[in-house]
Amino acid sequence: MKKVLITGANSYIGTSFEKYIKTYYSSDFSVETVDMIDGLWREKSFTGYDVVYHVAGIAHSDSGKISPEKEKLYRSVNTDLTIETAKKAKADGVGQFIFMSSAIVYGDSAPIGKKKIITKDTPVSPANCYGDSKVQAEKGILPLSDDSFKVVILRPPMIYGKGSKGNFPTLEKLANKMLFFPKVNNERSMLYIGNLVEFVRLIIENEEAGIFWPCNKEYSNTSKLVQIIAFCQGKKIRLVPGFVWVLKVLSHLTCFVNKAFGNLIYEEDLGMYKEEYRLFDLQDSVVETEKNDVS
Repeated sequence: MKKVLITGANSYIGTSFEKYIKTYYSSDFSVETVDMIDGLWREKSFTGYDVVYHVAGIAHSDSGKISPEKEKLYRSVNTDLTIETAKKAKADGVGQFIFMSSAIVYGDSAPIGKKKIITKDTPVSPANCYGDSKVQAEKGILPLSDDSFKVVILRPPMIYGKGSKGNFPTLEKLANKMLFFPKVNNERSMLYIGNLVEFVRLIIENEEAGIFWPCNKEYSNTSKLVQIIAFCQGKKIRLVPGFVWVLKVLSHLTCFVNKAFGNLIYEEDLGMYKEEYRLFDLQDSVVETEKNDVS
């Protein structure tokens, strides 16, 4: 049985992984969580755990210039805390450390009308402090990796699912309210939470080390995605062409436009793994996300 310690209580990803394991793989894995907000975690021994899955961090929620205080917080939590946790895990004899990085290490999405394709050889190029805090964390923990302490870096694109935060809930609100939506032929790599938790399980089971790029098998298109969400909500949205020029103008006024309608995809081979982890295609994942739970 693999003993896994999730460092970061009440996180969306950590909670989803714990629920998945306890539902389907409780005989093969033991999962516990430790809160990282106070300093008490430093007094906890990591000895006896096979894996530390580090999900603690501050998500990027800023637009434009951030304050020096917020920049310091990004460095403290996303970089320094990650490195400190990894060093403690190694010192306490843990065999594997998994870090949730992000596609943000490659910078922003390409604006409407331009492509951005990430390959294995694409260099990191963070566009803001948040992205750089992830890059610096990676640089700090990768040298710790050896035969007895395997470091895993995950660089997923936008993660979505029931209860997720970020851009996906915004698209849900638009799908619920609008009768018409701009038709834009963009492409984005995304990752459904149900596919991520299976990927992490396999990474642990196979005792992997290195950098990985988990993502859905299909690229998503924002316009079609909103249409699928609306359908799941029992609504119908008509996609209207001819609004690209309007969106290009608006992109100079708000960063949301390029976040929603810009382009950022992983090369198809980049997300592949030796075992299939993509249990849900795009359509099914949205259906699962929009499904009303029956208690």
